[in-house]
Amino acid sequence: MSRIAAFSALALAVVCAPTFAKSQAGGAQGSKTTFRSAVDVVSVAAVVRDKRGRFAANLKQEDFLVEEAGVRRDIIQFHADTNAPVRVALLFDVSGSMRLSDRIEEARQAARHVLGALRLGGAADEAAVFSFDMNLQSLQPFTADAGAIESALSRVMPYGQTSLYDAIAQTARRVADTRPGDPHRRAVVVFTDGVDTSSLLTPEQVSAIASEIDVPVYVMTVVSPSEREDQDRGAKSGAPDSVLRTLAQWTGGDLFVTSAPAHESVAARQIVDELRHQYVLAFPASPAAGWHALDVKTKDRDLTVRARRGYAAGTRAGSKTL
Repeated sequence: MSRIAAFSALALAVVCAPTFAKSQAGGAQGSKTTFRSAVDVVSVAAVVRDKRGRFAANLKQEDFLVEEAGVRRDIIQFHADTNAPVRVALLFDVSGSMRLSDRIEEARQAARHVLGALRLGGAADEAAVFSFDMNLQSLQPFTADAGAIESALSRVMPYGQTSLYDAIAQTARRVADTRPGDPHRRAVVVFTDGVDTSSLLTPEQVSAIASEIDVPVYVMTVVSPSEREDQDRGAKSGAPDSVLRTLAQWTGGDLFVTSAPAHESVAARQIVDELRHQYVLAFPASPAAGWHALDVKTKDRDLTVRARRGYAAGTRAGSKTL
């Protein structure tokens, strides 16, 4: 297993999967959303932007197309969010390399930018703090208490080696139970230096890991300006960091290479804004177990859709709420 596998396992365990059946009507913020068994229905959260990068508003169910391995799927449920509350799990890489150049403090500052974009202190948004090297550490469960979250950030300290274990088993007990009717849009934000990422993973292995994650994973790498240039080149050439970027994008998230507070601020706002502006589509799950590739798009070719690239059928059962 690799660092990417650890990221994936943490993401899968910390945040519950949105697989839903909901009244197609409206979807005002705070309305109840009930999820049926994952073997019945698959849901996909999609972010849609126009050519200028602005969120595309007021889209309807009939504006979307969902294809599974090239075959059109019927959208049976639809929900649009324009200002949804957000629940974010902040995951810190605390391996020894994060000691270099005070990267752990930079990671804390990046997390504070994310927290600054949230509406904490009330009943709206929530955040949790986790760290991992050889094992997952829960430093603060989900809360809207900004003081408690800040206290947890001060306890994020680098040590040891990067986790090589499949963290699903140990993090399953830490899954945040969702309350009936909970309208939060959830995501995982990983803070890392990007050092020694899983260059040995093949695209097929990345796809297999991503198939188990049905919430967006965003990765913020904290690097020096020169390292940022190297990582930008790597993203274009298929170098190790492109594997991490691929994993994030397969889940509907993205990777941000940050080397200055301004980069962190822009990335944080983009992450939170995307979570608040989502379209959630549902379609019947395939009866065949295994990985199923997805392509979510709009009929308007001038719009760009970002959503997870597939799902694994036959891996979970039972109802959930979001």
